[in-house]
Amino acid sequence: MRIVELIIDEEAELYGIDAISIVDRPAIELDFIALKEQKLEFAEADTDKRILLGPALVPDKPIYRRNGEDEFYVYFSKSTVRKASELYLKHGNQANHTLEHEHKINGLTVVESWIVEDKQKDKSALYGLDVPVGTWMVAVKVDNDAIWQEWVKEGKVKGFSIEGYFADKMKKNKEDEMLAELAKAIVDQDKMWQKLKKVLDELED
Repeated sequence: MRIVELIIDEEAELYGIDAISIVDRPAIELDFIALKEQKLEFAEADTDKRILLGPALVPDKPIYRRNGEDEFYVYFSKSTVRKASELYLKHGNQANHTLEHEHKINGLTVVESWIVEDKQKDKSALYGLDVPVGTWMVAVKVDNDAIWQEWVKEGKVKGFSIEGYFADKMKKNKEDEMLAELAKAIVDQDKMWQKLKKVLDELED
């Protein structure tokens, strides 16, 4: 099967990541973990932090896709992962979340976002998550009681999955080449008309 690199095309009308969905089977095949506070001496029981911590996007990882009869893999480079994470925050999408890519849900907010720079020293390693350098990690605070009790604690959702708009790098390159050729043809045509006009002017003289 072919492998397609997806990129961010900032010239497109829509680009980047709109939302992060909590799902049962994340395409990146890595689950989040639900964090709890450490037990305090005077506390009778642990109190949930209600924070989900895990990878939102992993670089260079083939992700299976199917469009009708067409089967293929897509992947994101480290630079695209970083750019996507920056645009997600820049566009103020921290509170945009869905359930299984179908239902918009309120009460979830990204409270931490970072790119893994060092596997051993990164915060993800502290929680036993083995992710490659360049991974986009997020911590999501869940203030929605129903989502936390009925979906997270029941284990119905296990990871994050992004929602956004990306371009096929190969197709984008071909489109750029075609536009460049078209621009060159227009310039050549303009030069031709200028020469023709010059000749006509000389004949009139």
